[in-house]
Amino acid sequence: MASLTRRATVYFDPVIHRLLRLKAAETAQSVSDLVNDALRVAMTEDAEDLEAFEARAGEPLISYEEMLKRLRADGRL
Repeated sequence: MASLTRRATVYFDPVIHRLLRLKAAETAQSVSDLVNDALRVAMTEDAEDLEAFEARAGEPLISYEEMLKRLRADGRL
């Protein structure tokens, strides 16, 4: 664990907590490390999604119905 860590109280669903403890024991990691890794992955995915949205911000909007028509016309539906 990094030397510059912060403490927080998190309340887990009992089933999730048990799964975390089991995985921690099986992988020789702490629950904190598992949670930090999972949050890091989730936040990285969020950042990638936001970058994709920003990159496509200038694209024209089309309706759901128009998208369905295009997919059918292309033979993808």
